[in-house]
Amino acid sequence: QVQLKESGGGLVQAGGSLRLSCVDYTFTMERYHMGWFRQAPGRERDFVASIDWKGAITSYADSVQGRFTVSRDNAENKLYLQMNSLKPEDTAVYYCAATTGFGNIRSRALYDNWGQGTQVTVSS
Repeated sequence: QVQLKESGGGLVQAGGSLRLSCVDYTFTMERYHMGWFRQAPGRERDFVASIDWKGAITSYADSVQGRFTVSRDNAENKLYLQMNSLKPEDTAVYYCAATTGFGNIRSRALYDNWGQGTQVTVSS
């Protein structure tokens, strides 16, 4: 079972950029479809982006399309989320997740392996 840990969060001004990383300590990430989710205070954990095991197919939430880019390096067992043009409404705890299942890749129910999250705060 994959073990995930996120990093790269922090405080940034609106319009700025951050790059989140997620490392798999079991060196098996290449077997998994990966996703990024985020959870703001008082809100549900929402889909942000996903990428298939080969890195060929990506999907984004409408709210981040064109600003965020998901990528992966299976040789390094790492998943990335490049976040540009950040907005205050992007403030949340960001989680990476992994799944070998089939179904709605935007649904958090599909993912059964989660990291502990990294805080992203965007100031106005």
